[in-house]
Amino acid sequence: MSSRTLPLLFINLGGEMLYILDQRLRAQNIPPDKAKKVMNDIITTMFNNKFLEELFKPQELYSKKALRTVFDRLAHASIMRLNQASMDKLYDLMTMAFKYQVLLCPRPRDLLLVTFNHMDAIKEFVKDTPCILAQVDETYQQLIEMYTLLPSGELQLIRQTLLIFFQDMHIRVSIFLKDKVQNSNGRFVLPISGPVPHGTQIPILIRMYSCTGEETSRVQFNNGGNHTAALCEGSFELFGDRVTKLGTNMYSVCRPVETHMSGTSKHSAQHTKVNLAPNPLAKEELNLLAKLMGGLEVQKAGNAESGFRVNLFATDEEEEEALMSRPDELSYGFINIQATKDKSANAELAKIMGEFSESRESPDQSPSASSKGDDLLAMMDGL
Repeated sequence: MSSRTLPLLFINLGGEMLYILDQRLRAQNIPPDKAKKVMNDIITTMFNNKFLEELFKPQELYSKKALRTVFDRLAHASIMRLNQASMDKLYDLMTMAFKYQVLLCPRPRDLLLVTFNHMDAIKEFVKDTPCILAQVDETYQQLIEMYTLLPSGELQLIRQTLLIFFQDMHIRVSIFLKDKVQNSNGRFVLPISGPVPHGTQIPILIRMYSCTGEETSRVQFNNGGNHTAALCEGSFELFGDRVTKLGTNMYSVCRPVETHMSGTSKHSAQHTKVNLAPNPLAKEELNLLAKLMGGLEVQKAGNAESGFRVNLFATDEEEEEALMSRPDELSYGFINIQATKDKSANAELAKIMGEFSESRESPDQSPSASSKGDDLLAMMDGL
């Protein structure tokens, strides 16, 4: 497992979230000024200096539930609100899109090009807001400095860590199903044709060598695909042609996007439940998560008139039905993070977490105080 995976996972999932929200804001005819405010607020929160300082520290990946909590808070960093079913769908779309991109990367190093495609799109969202653009550019430089000089072995380890994280996620997405790149069981169909990775040759020849290193014979074979020569390598600089389309906006052409729970066998459902079982490292994970979220500056929603709800379904009835029909093993729930009684040390965290909670709880609900002060956070039941 690579300790450098979390920044790439967060930025790529965040980029996919912004693509989806941009499409839904347009589809629901949200006034441009409000839509722009939502995008700006989320991107400002995403690239907050304190938040990124914690994010870029070498650390293990969080559980699916913990990461889902971060994105739930991030999605509610502005005046927009999502019901749980829409948030479920948003997170499903984000994760399945990035999983597909990771699977299709010809080389581990192409993960960086996917990330830079997301970063290029994020810069385009805030191109008219210099202060936010400066935040994004600063993160760009951090990514370039941290990842572009990594050896291929470390990048392969990052890719494997991502694939392990995604391996039990098999949500069917209408775009992928229509394009025939996903099967009805939610698993992706990987191509066996197309351009080979940059720096490699079309597989068609086997060379035999002697113990002295001299080539003794050649044998041609049928590789079973229709391969073409490698494309030119994409740019790893701040500006440049990334060449690959992975990580670009697949929602730019307006078409409905639906998600469906894939039918799973009893064995696979049990396997998923095992992975969601209580984690012996949960306390440490939540302590790290608290640091991450303590760096976020989440803006409170204004009055009821300025806020609005976004529905990722065609109708409210569909949204309600999706919430009721979602299998328990695919329900992430929410981690309720509470400050300990050491108020002097955690006053800022308590304040920030209180603001997070208001995005989903009614104003008259206040977080209960923890009776145990030996940890920064109390564990959520079932984590």
